[in-house]
Formats: sequence, C-alpha cells, structure tokens
Amino acid sequence: MQVPLQVTFRNTRHSDAVAASIEAHVAHLESFFDRIISCRVVVDVPHRHHETGNLYQVSIDLTVPGREIVVNRETSHQTQFKDLDTALGHAFDAAARQLEEFARQRRAQVKRHEPLPHARVARLFSDEHYGFIETPDGREIYFHANSVVNGDFQKLSLGTEVTFVEELGDKGPQASTVKVVGRHSHF
Repeated sequence: MQVPLQVTFRNTRHSDAVAASIEAHVAHLESFFDRIISCRVVVDVPHRHHETGNLYQVSIDLTVPGREIVVNRETSHQTQFKDLDTALGHAFDAAARQLEEFARQRRAQVKRHEPLPHARVARLFSDEHYGFIETPDGREIYFHANSVVNGDFQKLSLGTEVTFVEELGDKGPQASTVKVVGRHSHF
C-alpha cells in the first residue's frame, strides 16, 4: 500500500490483537490485488446493550486506482455482531468480494487480444517433423511439428493457412502455437 493502514477504534478500547488480525486480513486482500492505495478500518461499538451485550460493527474503506470500495458504511442490525472476529470476517469477506469484482472488471477492460498473425505453409519436411511458414510480408519462419495445435501436423500441406505466435528461438524466429485456420484468406 502507498498509504499505511489506518485502524480506528470507536466506543471501545484499542486492542493490539485485533489490530494484528486486521493487518492479516489486509495482507490477504493485497495478496490477490497488489494495487491497493490505502485502507482505513473502523471497529465500532455504536450502542451499548446491557441485555444483549455489545454489538460490533466493522467499516472498511479501500482506495484502489480509480475507485473507492466501502464496506458497512451505514449502521444496521445486519452489520452488527456480538463476536468481533465474526464482524471482522464478515466485513473483510465483503471487501474481498468487491475487490475481486473490481479486479475482474479491470482485467476485462485491459484484455484486448490482438488477432494472431496469419501465414501459409511454404515448405514442409514431414519426415523430419518441421517446416516453414511464409508471412504476408515475405518472411519465412521455422516451426516444429510439436508446435502445431491439436497434433494437426499431418494435416498440413503447402499453402495451408495458419495462425501462429512468433518467438525468438536459438537460430532465429520460430513459430509456436501454429493453428490451422478455416478457408478464409487474409492475404
């Protein structure tokens, strides 16, 4: 986190054990989303109940890039618990769900796959289990039978259209993840 964790106790005494538990919960959140900017946690006993005992409420305010995630901002009986560990677990579970949803949305916005480049089989050495594909710009790129998806190496022939991922091999560029495409022409 860029800003140190802030823990506040309201209407109850500060507890090092509770603060340590909160730090562990926050570390867990950071383990699956490491871009948390700040986290503020409030442990509150909003009302003193002589008959039912004290009810704890935990509020969490996380700041992440472009958003603020808030848990249990409003006081209600559904967010108050007799056991502080239960209150902490409930609040941090809710924060984790919201953080996971935020991360999922963020990944969906970022993931924009470029279409794989197309090429045609230019030379094929079936007995030696390799060949060369020719890209639209005229380059020839080596590929091995093991890099052909679904074991389709035997289905290849000269002129077969494929998509591929280019990598740098020991002897220059090579194609990996070679996949036979339909009858569409992209040249």
